[in-house]
Amino acid sequence: MSASLLVELFVEELPPKALKKLGESFASTLADSLKAQGLAAAEAVVTAYASPRRLAAHVTCVAPRAADKQVAQKLMPVGVALDGNGQATPALLKKLAAMGLDAAVVPQLKRAPDGKNEALFFDTVVPGAILAVGLQKALDEALAKLPIPKVMTYQLADGWSSVNFVRPAHGLVALHGAALVPLCALGLNSGRETQGHRFEARVRPLSIRDADSYASQMQEDGAVIASFAARRAEIVRQLHAAADQVGGGVRVIEDEALQDEVTALVERPNVLLCQFEPEYLQVPQECLILTMKANQKYFPLLDAAGKLTNQFLVVSNISPTDPSQVIGGNERVVRPRLSDAKFFYDQDRKKPLAARVEALNRVVYHNKLGSQGERSEKVQMIAAAIATLLDGRLEADVTLAARLAKTDLLTDMVGEFPELQGVMGRYYALNDGLPVEVADAIEDHYKPRFAGDSLPRGQVGAVVALADKLETLVGLFGIGQVPTGDKDPFALRRHALGVIRILVERNLPLHLDALLVVAAGVRGFPETIAAQVGEFIFERFAGTLREQGYTPQEVDAVLSLRPQRLGDTPKRLAAVRAFASLPEAASLAAANKRVGNILKKAEVAAVPVTNPYLLQEAAEIALNAALAEVEPAADASFDAGDYAASLQALAALKQPVDAFFDAVMVNVADANLRANRLGLLARLQRAMNRVADLSKLAV
Repeated sequence: MSASLLVELFVEELPPKALKKLGESFASTLADSLKAQGLAAAEAVVTAYASPRRLAAHVTCVAPRAADKQVAQKLMPVGVALDGNGQATPALLKKLAAMGLDAAVVPQLKRAPDGKNEALFFDTVVPGAILAVGLQKALDEALAKLPIPKVMTYQLADGWSSVNFVRPAHGLVALHGAALVPLCALGLNSGRETQGHRFEARVRPLSIRDADSYASQMQEDGAVIASFAARRAEIVRQLHAAADQVGGGVRVIEDEALQDEVTALVERPNVLLCQFEPEYLQVPQECLILTMKANQKYFPLLDAAGKLTNQFLVVSNISPTDPSQVIGGNERVVRPRLSDAKFFYDQDRKKPLAARVEALNRVVYHNKLGSQGERSEKVQMIAAAIATLLDGRLEADVTLAARLAKTDLLTDMVGEFPELQGVMGRYYALNDGLPVEVADAIEDHYKPRFAGDSLPRGQVGAVVALADKLETLVGLFGIGQVPTGDKDPFALRRHALGVIRILVERNLPLHLDALLVVAAGVRGFPETIAAQVGEFIFERFAGTLREQGYTPQEVDAVLSLRPQRLGDTPKRLAAVRAFASLPEAASLAAANKRVGNILKKAEVAAVPVTNPYLLQEAAEIALNAALAEVEPAADASFDAGDYAASLQALAALKQPVDAFFDAVMVNVADANLRANRLGLLARLQRAMNRVADLSKLAV
């Protein structure tokens, strides 16, 4: 009779950052193996449990024995098994004998196609797996496939044997309903006893009655919330409740990764409110928040305006009647961390950023690309060139920001907390009395750091960020450090996406190829490197646009023209989508493709000029007249940036284009006549393909 199954592995404290994945993998692999063996129903519900000291899985609808299976066992090809009279050959008889059968079963054998030939099959019944055997196999598979970040080797109790696992294991529970399932793993034999909370369990050891009572027994008698998800939800609930109790609009910092990590550190959470001395709030809040979260796993509290308060929340693993000792201990622990941050901040401000520029020459950027000082000079040159293209009035601020952008790497604060690079540069720039635009640019030149990150706040920041990313791309491509497959050690894909986002979302009137040529020239690389980087950026751009919901045909139509102002691309795509919905679109796209093929095969490159005196056929005269009417309107709309209107104007060409291809032969013997018709088609192609290559829309 089917029943629920529970398997728990009790271990020493598991690595917190890996716990969630370990728990999910253990449960899913175990259940999948049981289902594959026919021991668990396809609709069985799988529940993963993971706490700092245990991995467990609960699976419903598990049978004590899998159903027998009827299997058609392939023997050999018919041509080998039977002779010309249909009698069994010695080869077949030998095969049957090896299976414990004789010639009497030959009439029962079945013929069935096997590729191009026929083969003989013997129907046999395979007994279903017994739970104890099948579960042992499933457990071994689950343990082997665990995504263990780093394996430990430890000795077993016998003092001789050793085991490789994520942490030393001390207990194994395996219950089918209330019945014990005999298993062996990691030198342990299965039982029904486990351990609850290290300090607060009511019962030690804890004997699990049956599989379905596991979670409730662990919580009631063991003082452990075994479910990772339930424990995390309880932590979040308590965090918000504690913040609400403080009042005044105070809220807890939301950090998914920190919530996961803290969930992996406690078995029964207890959130406590702590505080530190207000004097530490003089330090930039990013520093205090980072040290509390990264080093102490605390949750800082922000006021209604988003400013850091001197209160924070601790998720404790114990719930004493008087929590003052726990609160006091955490407050004592955080004080030296905050003192260090204040010391670093005070020391760093004694020396202006400009005084650190020279020292950048002693910091290696890349052994083939020189020092950070040399790189900083290259970024300044590229940034100045971009500023000149945009607005010459930006050049002084842009050059200053680019010159100082990397200097905070040499500060004590960034040395302690590399995550604060740029952030601290802004604070120190303001402390030095520099313009806000320059200070913002020093912080923002790293942006966007990741998908969904904000863009630089102002034009100065956007220019320096562009220059920094372009220099990185061109420099590393220039020395052959090109991303391959899933390997991208210098995050060049992220830099390319940053360039794309700045150009598109800020709609900057800059040409990509021109920017890359400038960057390559500053680095002393040939324009072929600029072209290589441009191809790389357009590949990333195409992928990004497809992720945004544009079809591959729409993206290919627009990007195949390599539009240099990336900010125009959304308008071009919208225009292509609107054009594709017109009834004339399919015919014009097909005609465009045909025109392209004709011009490609022409012996001489066609010049888009038409001599009206060489037009003979009525259809080519009509097409020339239609082009003369459509071209000015389409070009005017294009020049005004109204790409949708430019494409819609082309709809009037459908009838004359169709008539031309029905009635006119292009490749005639007369060379002048042929050249004139090719020129007419070249004009047509130019008119149709200014916004996008419409031939890419042809089905």
